[in-house]
Amino acid sequence: MAAYWISTYVEVTDTDKLAAYAALAGPALEAGGGRFLARGLPEEVYEAGQRTRTVLIEFASVEAAVAAHDSPAYQEALAALGGGAVRDLRIVPGA
Repeated sequence: MAAYWISTYVEVTDTDKLAAYAALAGPALEAGGGRFLARGLPEEVYEAGQRTRTVLIEFASVEAAVAAHDSPAYQEALAALGGGAVRDLRIVPGA
């Protein structure tokens, strides 16, 4: 069953670190089987929604998403990000 990696950026504190992270994270997650479905700021928000950068990535399974997160390549991206952003990251199974 497919799984979805949903990441929202609560706060960006260092745009240079975020750029370094993005340069490494995209290729690392794609190598782990991820397919980027959406990324950017929302066009509209409703209810308690906030205008924060959001990333949605599809994986073949929860296990594949977790393996991509735990991979050495993605861990290198996280090290580059350091304290450059406060994020909320979730891996959710598909329906």
